[in-house]
Amino acid sequence: MSTDRLPRLLALVPYLQVRPGIPVAAAAADLGVSEAQLRQDLELLWMCGLPGHGPGDLIDLSFEGDSVTVTFDAGIHRPLRLTADEALSLLVALQTLAEVPGLAERDVVDRALAKIEAAAGTQAKALSGLTVNLQDRAGRRPGSDEHLGVLRQALDQQRALDLTYYVAGRDETTERIVDPMRLLLVEGRSYLEAWCRRSSDVRLFRLDRMDDVRMLAEPAMVPPEALPRDVSTGVFQPSPEHDAVTLRLGAGARWVADYYPCERVTEVGPELEIVLRVADRRWVRRLVLGLGTEVHVLDPPELAEEVRREAAAALAGYHQGISSSA
Repeated sequence: MSTDRLPRLLALVPYLQVRPGIPVAAAAADLGVSEAQLRQDLELLWMCGLPGHGPGDLIDLSFEGDSVTVTFDAGIHRPLRLTADEALSLLVALQTLAEVPGLAERDVVDRALAKIEAAAGTQAKALSGLTVNLQDRAGRRPGSDEHLGVLRQALDQQRALDLTYYVAGRDETTERIVDPMRLLLVEGRSYLEAWCRRSSDVRLFRLDRMDDVRMLAEPAMVPPEALPRDVSTGVFQPSPEHDAVTLRLGAGARWVADYYPCERVTEVGPELEIVLRVADRRWVRRLVLGLGTEVHVLDPPELAEEVRREAAAALAGYHQGISSSA
């Protein structure tokens, strides 16, 4: 359901109750929607009511020609009364929402929290000290990183940032000046989207990989060509310009096909053959080495050779370490 439809549906029943027999065209004009949209809303209302009851407890409407009247409101007129458990659920949900970085209209969330605490009365006093601690699987807090305050301040004041950032794909720490654009939460992780002066392109920086963040005195200079990235399908966006890698996955590595965007997935008996695009081969080498015998590089052959060399070097270092300690 769209974000504008739910508020309209909630307002529609009391609106119709004080205007019995109103023409559909007039109601549509008042609500700022087309007649077709309003009729779709009315059809949806027929399926709404209180949970745990049967069809006779749903909202009922009466049509006479092109006019409409609410004949049963399914109790929507009764004031909302929250139990302690319901108040707790709402408080947790709102405080979780408040932890999302870059949240627009944060004051709206704060006002809603205050209203729920006031509505719950004494039941909410025991909950007023509630705090929400969001963590990812590694125990990090994706919504309230230690650098989040500096990032928000830089965005508010439109100032450039000096980042010390760990690039996992290359296993190195870099220094760069960026012009912040927005904060966002994708797949449970917090990111700063910014124009990176070092790469002359828009980049996403994970907050938990920032070793240090310093706001500069100079203003942010985001160029006109810097457009926000579409992250609806995830952070990594495969491109035909990236290298194509073909892997054969054993039973213990089939999860790779679900976790990473693949260009092609083929069942080969109990194994999977996948083709995926990679922006940096160092990343896929580490993936393959970590999976051991559960994965084989089929293409390109030079990548397979690189993996063999790194595996041989690691094994030689392991045996040398054992010999030294013997």
